Amino acid sequence: MKKVILNSLLVLVAIVFASCSSDDDNNSSNPTSNTIADFVNENPNYSTLKSALDLTNLTPALSSSTEFTVFAPDNDSFEAFLSSNGFNSIDDVPLEVLEQVLLNHVIQGVNASSSLSTGYVKTLAEESSTMNKIDMYINTSGGVMINGESSVVAADITVDNGVIHAVDNVISLPSVVTFATADNTFNTLVSALTRESSFTYVTTLSTTNGTSPAPFTIFAPTNDAFGLLLTELGVSSLNDIATATLEATLNTHVVGGANVLSSTLTDGMTVTTLGDTFMLNTTSGVIFTDQNDRSGNVIIADVQAANGIIHVVDKVILPQLN
Repeated sequence: MKKVILNSLLVLVAIVFASCSSDDDNNSSNPTSNTIADFVNENPNYSTLKSALDLTNLTPALSSSTEFTVFAPDNDSFEAFLSSNGFNSIDDVPLEVLEQVLLNHVIQGVNASSSLSTGYVKTLAEESSTMNKIDMYINTSGGVMINGESSVVAADITVDNGVIHAVDNVISLPSVVTFATADNTFNTLVSALTRESSFTYVTTLSTTNGTSPAPFTIFAPTNDAFGLLLTELGVSSLNDIATATLEATLNTHVVGGANVLSSTLTDGMTVTTLGDTFMLNTTSGVIFTDQNDRSGNVIIADVQAANGIIHVVDKVILPQLN
């Protein structure tokens, strides 16, 4: 009888121990992880993105507690990107290029789709000559379009360390031309740059860093700035401006061989462009005075592309016309 009682007590102790052990497991301080990196790893549609993140050693950053917003291209997007750039596989992309392309899909913090608005935001990618953070242009007028080339197709995938928005194309590193064509603020500027078949602005301003005359600093006039110019000149359209005058004018908005941040602009500075020179006054904002004693303002500074920087101006800068 005593033996039966002893065996029963042993069984009871074993059951209690097992129950406590199970409770410890259920109350573990290490719940299942669901970071950005986990999401990419667990979704076969993003296997190329996973390979790219592993190759560039960016996976640990996206596994950390730091919060990010990631615009994630799927396998089909990467396949199109590789094909259009002459690569057979993700392994063929130079690592430094691949790293910057990936960082161009990441912005700091949690940015739900409802908080996105039309305008520029800084990514984690960097312009090579200054290490300044590269911008992306977001247009929310009809969904969410990035740099005029990639659309959000599935928004607000919530993870532990941020949010993921699935996109339908890889977001290439933008040139100054990318922003000019994506941002409707510059429609008239684009029309001017492409008015003549002999103009090579699009090709030249798409030049990558390391190839002359990149990088560029562009003082970019808005549509309204061109409207003011047409009124000033007493003409009705760009077509009424002589080709030589238009070309000289466009050249006067471009500095070659330098990515000049607004923080380095100084009072009384002479800016030498591909066309003419103009002066800057920085005592209250940034004001330019051109060769015709006309003045205007930098109204948005430091829109950073991969091959240069844009400072938006509210008046067209004219070369010496006399």
